[in-house]
Amino acid sequence: MKKMIISVLGKDRPGIIAAVTHILFEQDCNIENVSQTILQNEFSGIFIVSVPKALSEGDLHRHLDAGLSPMGLHVYEKRLSEIDGSQAAVESEPFVVVTKGPDRKGLVASITAIMAAHRVNVTNLQAVFKGGDDPNANIMIYEVDIPSDANHQALRRDLREKAMALSLDISIQHKLIFEAINRV
Repeated sequence: MKKMIISVLGKDRPGIIAAVTHILFEQDCNIENVSQTILQNEFSGIFIVSVPKALSEGDLHRHLDAGLSPMGLHVYEKRLSEIDGSQAAVESEPFVVVTKGPDRKGLVASITAIMAAHRVNVTNLQAVFKGGDDPNANIMIYEVDIPSDANHQALRRDLREKAMALSLDISIQHKLIFEAINRV
């Protein structure tokens, strides 16, 4: 079986996941991973599926489009590329970076530019912007993988300096500590 990434976008409504998964089931596809969220009434779903070799990418698209376009959904498929030796996993540790502060353009770009410069991979990002200057109304939570050989002091210094310049409060914690502290 080959693996495909399927992205589905459109106005949220009940039944989207049921429709997507039913179409995939009918085509003998196996869902391996799903990530789905709703942002301001918009549905976004990403599915990684195993697809039978006999099912062409074009046929898969036609089935998905025929079933989902009447619901006002847009679908995109891409073959999942296989990892080769040059893409070997970097040994890393999971951390959580949280920023709070006034909303302004470029916050995410500024913080992620520093992360990229230190080879930090953002694995999940949640941002809630309600506007205004209330620091508790604008929160960004970055789940990141920091390479084991990264200079943690330099990364923390650079992130704190940027946060200060943007009037943000910032915290950087190992993910296990973050989860233990924030357990409900």
